[in-house]
Amino acid sequence: MARDGKTLTRAQIAKAISRNTPITVVQAYAFADAILEHMACALERGENVKISRFGTFVQREKGRRLARNPNTGEKAVVTARRVVTFNPSDFLRQRVAGPID
Repeated sequence: MARDGKTLTRAQIAKAISRNTPITVVQAYAFADAILEHMACALERGENVKISRFGTFVQREKGRRLARNPNTGEKAVVTARRVVTFNPSDFLRQRVAGPID
């Protein structure tokens, strides 16, 4: 979530697509959903997703480990799992970098 509490949503993406192209809002929702579904399916298959000038969604295997509940101090085993991380491109990193107020 952004520092000011604002979040870009799927609905806002679809409305922006509709405003900037000759397609309807309903078609834009379907377009946005199709892109996100295609990305999710690729990640399910174990593929990374690279979007030029934006970044790469990379999968990593995290091994089983021993952890501690910070509230109770009780130890627990965290099972091995796959996680998805996002690595921004240099272009995006430069656009986002700016002074923090």
